[in-house]
Amino acid sequence: MQIRRLREERDYSLEQLAERSGLSFRGLIYIEHGKRNPSVLTLVDIAAALDVAPGELINHLAEGDSANRAPQ
Repeated sequence: MQIRRLREERDYSLEQLAERSGLSFRGLIYIEHGKRNPSVLTLVDIAAALDVAPGELINHLAEGDSANRAPQ
């Protein structure tokens, strides 16, 4: 969902993101819908195409995880 949100914020179509990242259109669809987990290198390519740091694609996962932990 993070990739899709960033893509839509930049007004990129899936085709445009595929072209910018060097990835296949279908591969991006699978990643956006959670049917395929991208490799680290794929995340780097997508991040570069979106002009964001790779960590920005996954930071929300760490934030959500820490929100679910009980204080120690």
